[in-house]
Amino acid sequence: MTIEYDEKGKYYTDVVKKLPVQVVIQTTTHLVRGLVHVRDGERLKNELERGEAFLAVTNASVYGAEEKVLFTAPFIAVRCAQIVWILPVDEQQHTKANQ
Repeated sequence: MTIEYDEKGKYYTDVVKKLPVQVVIQTTTHLVRGLVHVRDGERLKNELERGEAFLAVTNASVYGAEEKVLFTAPFIAVRCAQIVWILPVDEQQHTKANQ
């Protein structure tokens, strides 16, 4: 980690602050629930557009066809090419409340 100081003594580091966003991800074969960490001030969509092959998901639960939990993990990497759709949970709850 590098630390740089300006003339007033303020310091800058290369640490990127990220905020956890609860999501539901539909892949071509499974449903994944967990947290995707998004850079402060950016949108979930920005994480998908970074051009990375995988999307990091923490506190993940993977569900099968009958909505049974197949497995859980503190971390999984989901191949972006396999993502059909992704939905922040807050927006999902907001949509249900408006119906």
